[in-house]
Amino acid sequence: MVQGAVPVEPEGGKPSPGASPREDRPYLRPLRPAPVGPLAWVVGFVILLAGAGVAYYFWRTNPFEPGAGPPRAEPPASPAPAAQPEPAIQHPLETPATPEALPPLAQSDGAVRDALAKLLGSEALVALLQPERIVSRIVVTIDNLPRRSVPARMLPLKPVPGTFETTRGAAIDGRNAARYAPYVALVQGLDARATVALYVRFYPLFQKAYAELGDPRGYFNDRVIAAIDDLLEAPDAKEPPALVRPGVLYQFADPALESRSAGQKLLLRMGGANAAKVKAKLREFRAELAKHRARQ
Repeated sequence: MVQGAVPVEPEGGKPSPGASPREDRPYLRPLRPAPVGPLAWVVGFVILLAGAGVAYYFWRTNPFEPGAGPPRAEPPASPAPAAQPEPAIQHPLETPATPEALPPLAQSDGAVRDALAKLLGSEALVALLQPERIVSRIVVTIDNLPRRSVPARMLPLKPVPGTFETTRGAAIDGRNAARYAPYVALVQGLDARATVALYVRFYPLFQKAYAELGDPRGYFNDRVIAAIDDLLEAPDAKEPPALVRPGVLYQFADPALESRSAGQKLLLRMGGANAAKVKAKLREFRAELAKHRARQ
């Protein structure tokens, strides 16, 4: 560890009570920083649309009885709430005419792991991939990348090895970039066409996992494109960003950087050269996804 580097809370520390997958602190954690590998940005799955609700009305009349006077006027029925329109799908995926039979989401780890092993190589997969709840981990990570934080306990990849280091002047040490090299090499080696084909194949599982986050009307591929576009907007840092440490955890000294999304800050942390390679591959993925766009 370089002089001036101070070990603090590990990245995978205990979540705060009541924390949800959409909640986590956006700060840099000096030990074991979050390894949001771009594998999490390139796997995904098919459409689950919610049906429109139907309102039922009952109109009740009282029979007129002789000597009872005119029937009482019933108060007008309250108008039924207007059905919420389905959110417009911005990036619909072309689905196969005869979809493949897939296992239930809760039992999908084996099938997804085997498919990823063929794509990535089994040794790379064993070394970097979390073995359980693969689909849900990918979906939660993608959903949170454009937000302020990514919950470390749901990351699909194992933590980056080594220790987060800072320079004496409280900036990110440039040598941290070497710790991300295996992840970046894995991303660079991905074939965009084969990766997107795998994404389309398993899309129904990813869509189901996305619906379980709380909005069953949301379309996961739209979130994938939003996450990629957000990552591509990350600033290109010429020098390692300066840090401040108001408490236990580090933050970017520049408020403009600290206000960036979780995904953009992770690109900033891995170093300019690594970030440029990741962005180049993300552009390939986005272009390939556009070829699978369904006609509306």
